[in-house]
Amino acid sequence: MNQNERKTVVRRMILLIAVACVIMGLYVMRLIFLQLVNGDDFKAKATNTTDYNFTVTAARGDIVDSAGRRIATTTTSYNVVLNKLLMGDRDLDTMLQQIVELLRANGESWNDTLLIGQADAAGNYAFTDDDTSTSDQKQLADMKETLGLQQYATANDVMEMLVEKNDLQDFSPEWQRVLAGIHYEMDRQAFSNVNNFVMAENVSTLAVATIKEHSLQLPGVEIVETSARSYDQSDIIPAVLGRVGKITAEKWKVTDSNGQVTYPLREKGYNMNDVLGISGLESVYEDELRGKDGVETITRNSDGVIVDTKLTTVPEPGHTVQLTIDSNFQRAVDKALADNIDMINRVYNTGTMKAAAGAVVVLDVKDGSVLAASNYPSYDQNLYAANYSEYSSDPSLPLFNRALQGLYTPGSTFKPAVAVAALDSGLINQYSTVYCNGVYNYFKDYHPRCTRHGHSGNIDVVTAIKWSCNIFFYDVGRRLTSDVYDAYAYKLGLGQRTGVEVSEAVGRLTTKSDSNYTASLDVQAAIGQGNTVVSPIQLATYAATLANNGTRYRTHFVKAILDTNTGEVLSETKPEVMDVIEGTGNTFELVRQGMKQVPSTISGKISSYPVPIACKTGTPQRSETYAPGKHYLNAMMVAYLPADDPQIAIGISIEYGGYGARTGDLVVDIANAYFALKDGSLAQQAEAEKEAEQAQQEDQAQTTDPAQAAAGQTTGNAAAQPAQMAPAADTAAPETAAEGEAQPAVQDEQQPAAATEQNPDAIEPEA
Repeated sequence: MNQNERKTVVRRMILLIAVACVIMGLYVMRLIFLQLVNGDDFKAKATNTTDYNFTVTAARGDIVDSAGRRIATTTTSYNVVLNKLLMGDRDLDTMLQQIVELLRANGESWNDTLLIGQADAAGNYAFTDDDTSTSDQKQLADMKETLGLQQYATANDVMEMLVEKNDLQDFSPEWQRVLAGIHYEMDRQAFSNVNNFVMAENVSTLAVATIKEHSLQLPGVEIVETSARSYDQSDIIPAVLGRVGKITAEKWKVTDSNGQVTYPLREKGYNMNDVLGISGLESVYEDELRGKDGVETITRNSDGVIVDTKLTTVPEPGHTVQLTIDSNFQRAVDKALADNIDMINRVYNTGTMKAAAGAVVVLDVKDGSVLAASNYPSYDQNLYAANYSEYSSDPSLPLFNRALQGLYTPGSTFKPAVAVAALDSGLINQYSTVYCNGVYNYFKDYHPRCTRHGHSGNIDVVTAIKWSCNIFFYDVGRRLTSDVYDAYAYKLGLGQRTGVEVSEAVGRLTTKSDSNYTASLDVQAAIGQGNTVVSPIQLATYAATLANNGTRYRTHFVKAILDTNTGEVLSETKPEVMDVIEGTGNTFELVRQGMKQVPSTISGKISSYPVPIACKTGTPQRSETYAPGKHYLNAMMVAYLPADDPQIAIGISIEYGGYGARTGDLVVDIANAYFALKDGSLAQQAEAEKEAEQAQQEDQAQTTDPAQAAAGQTTGNAAAQPAQMAPAADTAAPETAAEGEAQPAVQDEQQPAAATEQNPDAIEPEA
């Protein structure tokens, strides 16, 4: 081979090597791209796996009392959940039939909100909606719209559409209705590969065991441990705590006036079958109580096999809401209110008409915190759902939050507000007097009266408050006018919001803009009659403002927000001044002097109580009459104590209770409970009562005689709470009885206590 040929061969070899290097370089670059740059994507494609994320609901935060005792908490419960991803190719309707049979066998129900009943003998269906329920009517309308039906569609039309849509033609009419209801619920919950379906909630442990036994035949049917709201102290302010409930269709899908549809809860991270606060503090503090949901990720390969399940985001429990209320004190006030109503009925209302309802609110004077908010009658939070029909049909309205929503004519409890207005504005001073002869003769054709109980002649402001002189306040109120004394009453906390976190009734004062206003209405309103209505929590706020010499704090139920895991205080409610009456000279001191002397005019424990109490009773007339010109009466009271260094303020209303003085013993019982709370003996007493109750229950459980056990249970219930009766009249003599007016026909002759009862209020009878 000559030299030229050798050079040619070398060039060709170099060229081949270069080409080979380029090719190898390209392969290397491709491998780098495949393995390093897009390795995860190609690995997933190689194995053909898919990740599915499911929500893990966080535990709801607790609501605790001021001492940290749990009132509302979360307990473990079990739901039957269908996971479409895990079902594979199993026939859905066959599985649903199996699950329904298992649930029925264990006495369980399943989620079914389809407002159609089972077919009748002729195979016809009927709607089961409530004609008076706005929610039911909207649900029916939405259902028909979703199914593409006209609003005049019948139940048969709806069922026909559901059967056709879900291919249920081969099932019996009974199963068609059952399965159609479940499919309808699945659609409402958007059941899919990425959204599970909650078929049954809070099932028993027996049902759990039964379903787990059949797990091999029911792929995708899971028992999911979840949390449910429960109440460790179900008798503590249930109306204020409020309720939790499932998200309704109206809250999930919101249509505005322009027809635009939005999903506000979905945008906040809720799922359609979630639970949220729907009333009371549960609703107001929803964002704090809710917590942050976690995420469970399930990975499935191309063959449908689950290759991995892991908790990718750990759920965080909600915060703890701590109340200003001590549960032991609240329970003591509840009992004191029930006992007082029982006493009024035993001693005074001994005829057929009875006092049956009332409310008490107790505040901390120093910061406006609510120490107790009692309603009588009340209800058990844990029994709300089961006993709702009974509660809602009870004529004494146990579900009504009288403490915050009840509106009552204040009667003579309004007089201190008029006194403050008159003194502070300079209309009167401590030496000013009004002559009381029993009849106010300023108007030619209107002559309201005063019973002159304990007083007559020239009356100053202190004496007028002590003996509740109507003539004094008629004259002062007329000269002030409602414009002036209303302005002071508003600043003291009457006829306006107190600031509590939950819904409250605003009430109103009598004004010159009222449609029925006359000049004589100014004098009526000055003694707390007229058109004026206020709530018990406003009365307590008013009493606290008087005790604070004109400084009104925002009334509140929540003390602090706590970290559930550590107990750390995340935020705390600080005292907030809402209004101030500066007070000139001795304005509030004179009012206090008059209120301190009121207990001496009342028979019972309050007149000799060792701690000075400042109070004012009220005996307003109700609109109902028991005889011509004879009105039924409510018993009202405002109080604060100790009078010279106030700590607590009290507002009381008892419907058909008669004289306000009848609540004097109730004030003392509340005071005793408060001082026992302060020295720690109330907690000891509560613990002893709890142990005694548990021992009694154990004894009854061991009783072998069924009749004896039943009798024991009946006795225990009767002792725990006086009988709840329909609203009734005051059957004791009204204030005018001393002037020779007839007694009510239902007056019991064997009632000496009522006949000799002192009457510190002098309500204005019919002219």
